[in-house]
Formats: sequence, C-alpha cells, structure tokens
Amino acid sequence: MAVQTSVSELLAPGSNTNFVFLGEAGGGKSEIALNFARALAQLGGKPVHFFDLDMTKPLFRSRDQREALEELGVEVHYEEQFMDAPTLTGGVRRLLNDQNCYTVLDVGGDYIGARSIGGYAPLLNRDGTSIYYVINPFRPWSATLEHIDKVLGETLGVSHVELARLRLIGNPNLGPDTTPADVAEGARQLVDMVGPYKPVDFLCVQDRLCQALPEELPCPVLPIKLYLTYPWISGQEAINQ
Repeated sequence: MAVQTSVSELLAPGSNTNFVFLGEAGGGKSEIALNFARALAQLGGKPVHFFDLDMTKPLFRSRDQREALEELGVEVHYEEQFMDAPTLTGGVRRLLNDQNCYTVLDVGGDYIGARSIGGYAPLLNRDGTSIYYVINPFRPWSATLEHIDKVLGETLGVSHVELARLRLIGNPNLGPDTTPADVAEGARQLVDMVGPYKPVDFLCVQDRLCQALPEELPCPVLPIKLYLTYPWISGQEAINQ
C-alpha cells in the first residue's frame, strides 16, 4: 500500500492558517479544497472560513456544498454572479490576516480565475500560507511540460504569487472509472515531467482506491472524497473538478 498522509500532517506546526488552491480549470481544485476545509473543521481549535472564488464555470462549484460545510461549522463566502461577469468577494484580506482562524481559498480555473487574488499577493507570499497548484496529468493542458509551464506562467503572472511559494499537488484521475493503475501511471508521468524542476508534495486519490495502490508511488497519497456529485452523473460520482 502506498504511503498516505493527512491534512493534519501537512500543517506546518503552529504556522499555516491559509490554504490557497490554484490550477487549470477542471484539474480538481474544488474537490481538494473541500476536503481540506472539512478536515480543518474536524481538527477543531480554530474557525474555518471557505472562499469560493470561482468565476470561470457555472457547474462543479464548491459553493454547492455550502449547507454540508456549514453543518460542520465552516463559514462559506462567495458572491452570486450573472453568467461569467466578474465579482469580488468581501472579507478575504481581513481573514487572511487573522491567525486565529483557518482560511481556504478555492480559486477559479487557470489565469482567468487567478486574477481574483492578485491584490492579495503580499498576504499570500509570506509564511503561514500554503499555496497549492493542482495538476491532473490527464487533462489536455497538463499533458506536456510545455502546456503545464504555459498555464502556470499565466497563472503566476496575474496572481503575483511567487514561484518559490508554490507547492505542487498531483491529481491523477480519469473520472469515476479511474483505477489504481491509472493513478500510478499518472503519478509517474507527472513526476517525470515536473520532478526535475519542482517536487510534487503529494497525490490526491479517491479514498476507495487507496488500499489498492502500489507501494512504489513517487510521493505520499492524500485520500479524498468526492463531494461535488450531481444526479445526472452515473453512479452519483463526479469527475474531480
């Protein structure tokens, strides 16, 4: 069985209070951000604030899990919008500065959504904030190093996040039919592409697959659940969005 990790193990002792999730559209940011917020709420000790800053798509939004998060005590922040009209969500700056709470930012797809956090760059590029860039090697814009570099460069350019602050997450999945072999192959592809330049901190893998993963995976595994499920998707399971 592959080496597993947890959100509590990923927390720098006594320091990390802000968690930001970036990446290309459809790479898995929202599912991972939701898993982090739920885990932080279950850890207790501090209030958890969740910001859905997605401005790029009408479906698979973390705000759809608002009621479930609020039942756990998580306060959810977002702004309604018409079509793809840009909106600003209040309270981000204040809560990023508040070390007495956890703040989770689910930032909309690629450079379009990343513009929403450009004004907070001085608060993000400092200790106490973990900035995760999610890569699904099976997505069209993450299939080659050139594609990854292009989207990443555009995202950093508008968000003003420092590359040195960025931590890479692998999310190798092909949707509901993903197998342990798919995870292993996706992890190999991803580490072969980006490993020479920046390490992959961990892989996010649907929890039902974790027990069957091979031991020789190149990095630890964070088991996640899929919460963004919709009635029109077979088996009540969703592609990680």
